[in-house]
Amino acid sequence: MIDIIKNLATAPRRTKASVIRELLKFTKKAGVISFAGGLPDPEVFPYDFVADAVRKIMAEQGRVALQYGPTEGLPEFKDEFVKFLDKHEGITVKPENILVTTASQQALDLVGRLFIDASDPVLVEMPSYMGGLQVFKSYGADFIGVKMDDDGIDTENLEERLQWLKDQDEHYKFVYLVPDFQNPSGVTLSEERRKKVIELSEKYNVAVIEDSPYRQVRFEGKAPKMIFRLDKETLKTDNIISLFSFSKTFAPGLRIGVIVAHEQIIKKMVILKQSLDLCTSSLNQLIAAEFLRTGTFEKHVKLVTKTYKTKKDAMLGALQKYMPEDVAWTRPTGGLFLWVKLPEKMSADDMFADALKENVAYVIGSAFHCDGSGKNTMRLNFSYPTVAEIDEGIKRLASAIKKRLVLK
Repeated sequence: MIDIIKNLATAPRRTKASVIRELLKFTKKAGVISFAGGLPDPEVFPYDFVADAVRKIMAEQGRVALQYGPTEGLPEFKDEFVKFLDKHEGITVKPENILVTTASQQALDLVGRLFIDASDPVLVEMPSYMGGLQVFKSYGADFIGVKMDDDGIDTENLEERLQWLKDQDEHYKFVYLVPDFQNPSGVTLSEERRKKVIELSEKYNVAVIEDSPYRQVRFEGKAPKMIFRLDKETLKTDNIISLFSFSKTFAPGLRIGVIVAHEQIIKKMVILKQSLDLCTSSLNQLIAAEFLRTGTFEKHVKLVTKTYKTKKDAMLGALQKYMPEDVAWTRPTGGLFLWVKLPEKMSADDMFADALKENVAYVIGSAFHCDGSGKNTMRLNFSYPTVAEIDEGIKRLASAIKKRLVLK
């Protein structure tokens, strides 16, 4: 029999399985409390709204809903999204600045297709969103990790990295950021640093990918302006590409994402998307348009935010109650995740099997580090488990950690 696997193209050979998806297989065991996935709480999905919206759409726009749509996205949805950006973000754009994608993961794939040649340096946070690392690696990116702290990416270190690449005459392409309630750390990039990122974008002629799927899920405080908006208000570099998703604020099953960028970038991405899926679901775009048009978005986000804040507070309380003193964690003001740091010599990678024996699961922090570091860290999700599961799960996790500390 001929082994056709050896004939695979370069991209699939580079693409590795998602660590999260692989770890989730282990969490299916009965009794395991999982903090591993990034799943929204299905208890807050707007089931009645979707049912009513579909009936209305099929009665009034059935021919559009069940037909192919334009690759750029349906005008009905794009018009509502333009209004959304103006109302909630103070961003004024035209429909030509918008591309509707099949969720934000396709948006990341389009970014990779558009910019990355094999061995191109791409600058990413340390840690960074695993799904971004996975898709960029499939196109042959060489990652340049940049340090982070509680205010987001370290812009001094970012400039050092950019200057080093420039001195090496490297063909770097973009900086990839998750500035709001970052996945995995939960931290938010300060507005001062956002302005510095824009300055560096202009100085070093580098694109900035602003990935913002969690921005609307804010529990407290005032949101810093989006990098895209700050650029329009200051330097007007047009180097900022912003990615949005309705997976965390509506329903991930609809797979609705949006790219906002200069119209020349959008035109190029439209051509690339044509070869991927022709168009994003017309029915799902019309549902999302109705979600925005009726004001249901604002009402639903309030429910999501209230629910997730309760769960976040429960997790912070449980961590304070059960964890040993030399374990630290972030205190996010929004989003779905927080970040736990173990003592330096402990490995969350090695401890994963121990945690499963305690019937609790997490995601190893090294999976979010482009260089494989961060082995003493882990990501915990608080949006999916119940409050009772959070308390019991953190208790179990603390037990696994304490046992490891005794061994040390």
